[in-house]
Amino acid sequence: MAQNHSRRGAANVGIPLMIVAFLAMAGFLYWLEIQASAQKAMEVVEDTTTVNSGDISNAVSVEAMDLQTDPSKFEGQMVRIAGLSVASMLGQQGFWLQLPNRNPFLVSLSQGLREQGLTVQPGEMVTVIGTIYAMGDSVLTAWTDAGTIGEGDRLAAEFATHFVEAQRVEVTGQAGASADGS
Repeated sequence: MAQNHSRRGAANVGIPLMIVAFLAMAGFLYWLEIQASAQKAMEVVEDTTTVNSGDISNAVSVEAMDLQTDPSKFEGQMVRIAGLSVASMLGQQGFWLQLPNRNPFLVSLSQGLREQGLTVQPGEMVTVIGTIYAMGDSVLTAWTDAGTIGEGDRLAAEFATHFVEAQRVEVTGQAGASADGS
């Protein structure tokens, strides 16, 4: 019988390699935990950002021309948009304002305005006070799930990049009417 005593230590590396593999796996899991914690911390920061939407006295007057060029610079701000006509309705959720370039801009009625039963008609001139937000799939899904818009309205609202969540809507007249009402 052959004696293999001289190769005993050189051939038996299974245990040290197993220990190295377990340490590498533990290090990788630790790294993943750190990454997940950082991601959760970022989500909490995003979710805890608050906008004071109840105080309309601080609303900034915004010209319609500014809305049609770049509404993103007003995101999260309470704004006052005056002198625009209602182009059409968006289910029970809100309506579209007609900008000077004939493009629509979405207005979403707040829960309080919907509960009050506020109604506007196409062609009416309105002043809207509310906060501008970026449009997203989560917003559209919430409106659809709440039943305030249908699938057809959802398709139309998907084209909006931003919308105003209205805290106050004042009807100021009919489009095309002169100052004396004629």
